[in-house]
Amino acid sequence: MDTRRWLETLVGFDTTSRNSNLALIETARDWLKEQGVQAWLAHNDDRTKANLFATLPGRDGAEQGGIVLSGHTDVVPVDGQDWTADPFTLREHDGRLYGRGACDMKGFIATALAMVPEFLSMPRAKPLHLAFSFDEEVGCAGAPYMLADLHERGIRPEGCVVGEPTGMQVVVAHKGINLYRCRVHGKAAHSSLTPHGCNAIEYAARLICHIRDVADAYKAKGPYDTFYDVPFSTLTTNLIRGGIAVNTIPSECEFAYEFRNLPGMAPDDIQREVQHYVDEVLLPRMRREFPEARIDIERGPAAPGLEASEQAAITQLVRALTRDSATRKVAYGTEAGLFQGMGIPTVVCGPGHIEQAHKPDEYVAMDQLDACAAFLRRVGQSV
Repeated sequence: MDTRRWLETLVGFDTTSRNSNLALIETARDWLKEQGVQAWLAHNDDRTKANLFATLPGRDGAEQGGIVLSGHTDVVPVDGQDWTADPFTLREHDGRLYGRGACDMKGFIATALAMVPEFLSMPRAKPLHLAFSFDEEVGCAGAPYMLADLHERGIRPEGCVVGEPTGMQVVVAHKGINLYRCRVHGKAAHSSLTPHGCNAIEYAARLICHIRDVADAYKAKGPYDTFYDVPFSTLTTNLIRGGIAVNTIPSECEFAYEFRNLPGMAPDDIQREVQHYVDEVLLPRMRREFPEARIDIERGPAAPGLEASEQAAITQLVRALTRDSATRKVAYGTEAGLFQGMGIPTVVCGPGHIEQAHKPDEYVAMDQLDACAAFLRRVGQSV
């Protein structure tokens, strides 16, 4: 199939992160098998989702070394968005292909799959690998299963290209992302008897304000990296729920927060600032009202930042093939840091623009897919 037909097929699978991606993965696996390529799957714990990894051997069957082409199969929800047509039916208009995930990042996966027959016909000395993951959009939770299997199988690629939408320009760094869930446990009481309770919402609010204070300090004092559009580490609280009635002191409040750290900053050091406030200030005050009060903070999915080496062969290769020497660093996260953490030098370069991602009427321009195909062809010819 060509890129457009592959993209139509991929967009047709509703792989919103809350859903299974198995139908998409098994379709790709079965088609690869028809091409003579054996893929293996790395499932999640309950086997409702899977990553796919496939090796297109080099000359004489070489399977070690080579380059990974990596993309995630899950997409963000369309709930509450004002789409002008079915988001899971690809449509074309004015040189653009519209559909959920067309930009982020099924366009890259479609291009890579469409290129497989051409890759196989090339007299490549080294292999090319395909790595398609699940649950990137909810904290890069899926790729670690695949990378663990990669390590166990002794597969050691020399480099990786993560095809997130960059306008086919080279991105050499991005921030880390760290997700946390906090549960504040107080004591319920009738609101007319306020001193008899311990208000979980109010104490959650104090902690949320402290998280904002930490964020403001990083904004004011750094450290900074001016290559980023947001040149400092950020913290933000984005979800909260609690309480049962307007006349009841709430015993429970739960909220989620995240921080996005510059590479080189230790995420544990940032979280330590939050935990210190909980242990030294907030809990003692709560327990004067209710000795059994507690605050539980659970670490969620996390993805490390990326800081690609300019001396790495993959960085030099992708820069040469794209004729792009500019330094670009982005605030959004990708799976690139996970690959780099496994000792696989990685850069980010793919079709489309992040400004089109996650929005209603998401699209990728057809000329971006053409540019991606030309780039991947040159990658195949270079290994």
